[in-house]
Amino acid sequence: MKTEKNSVWNFNKNVEAEECAKGVRRKILSYTDELMCVENHFETGAEGALHHHPHTQITYVVSGRFEFTVGGEKKVVGAGDSMLKKDGVEHGCVCLEEGILLDIFSPMREDFV
Repeated sequence: MKTEKNSVWNFNKNVEAEECAKGVRRKILSYTDELMCVENHFETGAEGALHHHPHTQITYVVSGRFEFTVGGEKKVVGAGDSMLKKDGVEHGCVCLEEGILLDIFSPMREDFV
């Protein structure tokens, strides 16, 4: 099932994952007009292509290892690490070890629903 905007209860096991890139599956967990929570599952070697958007984004590494580029700077991150990407800042990643990223967007990503 797909998550409905403003839904109070969203159980992960009931949310359908959609393929958004080769080796990357996305689950939209909860969202309002102002805020969105998205879980991304990466296979080793999968890429989040360099891109930018008019949303502020915080990414939390739930598991795995990733090489991230944010604003032209590269760093390797792992479980428990987080990154802030202000609106318009170019960013992307390569998954070094299978894992999960949790993204929080403000405002919500209308292009995801």
